[in-house]
Order: sequence, then C-alpha cells, then structure tokens
Amino acid sequence: MPLPHFLGLIAVVIAAAGATVILLVWANAPLFAVSFAAVAASLIVTWNRIGR
Repeated sequence: MPLPHFLGLIAVVIAAAGATVILLVWANAPLFAVSFAAVAASLIVTWNRIGR
C-alpha cells in the first residue's frame, strides 16, 4: 500500500473515532454501555477469527 493511502486511512480512522466519541457525549451514553459494546465487539471478532 502506498504511503499516501496508508496515511489517509489512518486519518479516516482517527476522524471516525473522534466522531464516535462526540456522538456518544452528545447522546449522553453511559460509559459502561460503551465499554461493554467495545468488549463484546472485540470478543465476537476474535471468536470469528478463531473459528476459521
């Protein structure tokens, strides 16, 4: 992957993470719910990779 594409990808990921945090703060989502969703998603992705 060329360097400009890689750096662009990193910039998009950081922007998406920032937008997610702003949206969660705006919606007054509890930190526990966000943490639980992140851990659950991580476990689901891990189990899918192990199952292959």
